[in-house]
Amino acid sequence: MSKLTDLREILRYVPSFRERLFVISVDGQMVEDEHFANLLLDIALLRSLNIRVVLVHGASYQLRRLADEQHQAISNADGAGVTDEATLRLALTVSNRLTHEILEGLASADLRAACTNAVVAHPAGILRGVDMQFTGRVERIDAEFLRKLLDQNIVPVVPPLGFDGEGRTFRVNSDQVAVATALALGAIKILFITPRDGIERSGKLVRQIAMAEAEEMLRKHRGELAPEMISKLEHAAKACRGGVDRVHILNGRVDEGLLGEVFSSEGVGTLIYGNEYQAIRPAIKKDARAILALITPAVENEELLKRTRAAIEKQIADYFVFEIDRNPVGCVALHSYPAEQKAELACLAVAGVHENRGVGRKLMAFVEKTARERGVRELFCLSTQAGNYFVQKGGFREATPNDLPPARRQQWDQSRRNSRVLVKSLVASDSPAPAMEPVGAGRGTT
Repeated sequence: MSKLTDLREILRYVPSFRERLFVISVDGQMVEDEHFANLLLDIALLRSLNIRVVLVHGASYQLRRLADEQHQAISNADGAGVTDEATLRLALTVSNRLTHEILEGLASADLRAACTNAVVAHPAGILRGVDMQFTGRVERIDAEFLRKLLDQNIVPVVPPLGFDGEGRTFRVNSDQVAVATALALGAIKILFITPRDGIERSGKLVRQIAMAEAEEMLRKHRGELAPEMISKLEHAAKACRGGVDRVHILNGRVDEGLLGEVFSSEGVGTLIYGNEYQAIRPAIKKDARAILALITPAVENEELLKRTRAAIEKQIADYFVFEIDRNPVGCVALHSYPAEQKAELACLAVAGVHENRGVGRKLMAFVEKTARERGVRELFCLSTQAGNYFVQKGGFREATPNDLPPARRQQWDQSRRNSRVLVKSLVASDSPAPAMEPVGAGRGTT
């Protein structure tokens, strides 16, 4: 197996994913791609691990092509604009064909599947003075119907079509269908499988982004995004706001990309997740091993003071970890000195593949917030190599060993590391918490 899908890596995630639901939304273009058969094998692997799957598909790529072949003008292709009667007929043709091809592919992967009419829709109506005709909006998802299929080990296949109580058919946006399905069924993940690597801003791939940051990007930097990916990012943010843990946008042409995105912390595409602080939690004793692994490179580079696993376990109540998909990718410690109303920000470290993505800065902001809540008046840190980072990004200032609590000053003397002492007042109004935008690295305090 490849490094990306190493069995040990997969097994680490399986307990938290078993019997949970993923909604996988596949762009129509990917169904015709030569990699689609491999994608279905990846889905078969998910099912073999008792991960439930609902498969949603789009059809805009085939709709445009069929319209060109028949020299027929269409009102819109993505299910978001006006759908006239002629466009609806073509949409029915391509959607039914795609659904059949997906069912064939799932059968070849030894998976039972069924096409559904689980999307209950109503007409979009008149928007900004324009009659949307046969364009619909998702009213609700027949969750009970889908659950019965899932309970029978059947993969539901949901086309971008909705039906009202009178049996009329409407075109609906597949991204909207995926989000509505995930929310109705309590899915923990949505995976958008596209022909692109993920969300790119000005041509640069965004590897991970918080929900709030995604919404800000859509407001302020919409013009820097690929037009076909805007809907994906909009619906990803809506899904996270609605309670979906993680939304992934990835390139279906990447070999083993689906498995790499699901079963590795670095992933291959773009990850959108909820509130920043939801990713940070207090460490527990079993995290000591992961914390030791995180700090080892920095210890070897003499950036961090050496710690043993036993020492970490002894002070585990002081540690916090930053998780992505329940996998620790960063850590920090907050050591308190109540008598002096001071606390130390220590042991800040981030896994190499997650450096320069804002993890360290978010951990630093979290520690400052926690210290304020505990009534700490001054936060300090010691650093041999990352002092400028804490000054520039965290608002710390230079101090002297005399500013340390007596017990910590004694340790500073004994270590002979000659670390820089940096302090930050948590009382003055001119010492705000670090901003949350994803800049800076995240490694370097003692």
